[in-house]
Parts: sequence; C-alpha cells; structure tokens
Amino acid sequence: MKRITATALFTLAALVTTGGVMAQGRAVRATVPFDFTVGDKLLPAGSYEITKNSASVIEVRNRDKQVAIFAPTAYTTEQSRNGSKLVFDKYGDRYFLSEILCAPSAINVSLPTSKAEKQARMQRASLQTPTQVYVAAK
Repeated sequence: MKRITATALFTLAALVTTGGVMAQGRAVRATVPFDFTVGDKLLPAGSYEITKNSASVIEVRNRDKQVAIFAPTAYTTEQSRNGSKLVFDKYGDRYFLSEILCAPSAINVSLPTSKAEKQARMQRASLQTPTQVYVAAK
C-alpha cells in the first residue's frame, strides 16, 4: 500500500526536556494537540510522558488527566533526522500512535497495528490513503 506522508508542524508551548534518568530509563515528553489511540484505548489531547518499561513495553502517561496505558512495541531501526518525534497514522479524523523516535532517550520503537486502526484503515481504504503526522518530542 502506498503511503502519503504529511508533516504537521505544531508549536508546542508546553514541550519540556527530559527530566533525567528514571528507574526504567529516560522519558520522552510531548504535547499532543489531538485525541489519539494507543492499542485500542482512546487518549485525550494533552501532555504525555512515555517511558520504556522493558525491551518490548512502553508506558504512555498523562499525569494531569490521570491516564496511563502500557503498550507492546518492537524495536525499529528508523532514526529521527530532525530531533525526537512521535509518529501518528491518520485516518479521517482519527490518529493512531505508530512510532516513537527518540535516540537521546533510547526509545526507537514501533507499535503494532491495533484492531481499531485496522477497522479505520478498512473504512477509509476506498476514500484515501493514510497520512502520517509527526509531533515533536524531547
């Protein structure tokens, strides 16, 4: 399937740098300006902290809204050329977290395609191809 890549530039006023080494390693922090899905769970827009709990599991947490989810991952060899970023696949008005590319935090992972994303892909297949959206992270 052919992919069309679109880069969305966001001014992230609340973007902060990594706070230091945590028990599991460094964290990736980003402000996501839209609701998005990780696995089969819809997460609200806001500031998120992503930590690597093991070689194949990450935690995505929004402390302000008291939302957290653990998600399986796979290592990816892709590296971010323009700093750290979160990569989202977009189908219509729905966003799905697909990759986290952050070399300074040693988190370069991809997330498996969820059932919800597969359904969204099937619904949109006849209308258009998916779009990837990038959100800066540190």
